[in-house]
Amino acid sequence: MRYLDGNDSILRWSSEEIIIPYRSPIDGKVHRYFPDFWVKTSQGETLIEIKPKIQTKPPKPKPNRRRFIREVKAWGVNEAKWKAAMTYCEARDWNWKILTEQDLTKY
Repeated sequence: MRYLDGNDSILRWSSEEIIIPYRSPIDGKVHRYFPDFWVKTSQGETLIEIKPKIQTKPPKPKPNRRRFIREVKAWGVNEAKWKAAMTYCEARDWNWKILTEQDLTKY
């Protein structure tokens, strides 16, 4: 957030204020997704989600079956959220980004 506040190219930003409906593959119900950030620059607007890199790829089978099932469910929900966010952004001509710890600069 310090980066957003201190960056002159960022005109406005907010955190978890955009609401995007998505259908969960787990229960089939519509839920609400709040992307981490909305950022406006002179080049346009972007929705940003921040996740650990390990959560940005489908899980690999593990010896601990319960853990693997939990990770598969989380992946399915995240994928549904991200598809809804992409559709939301496309309709508004916004950008969509998922950032990981590798993308973030430490201050």
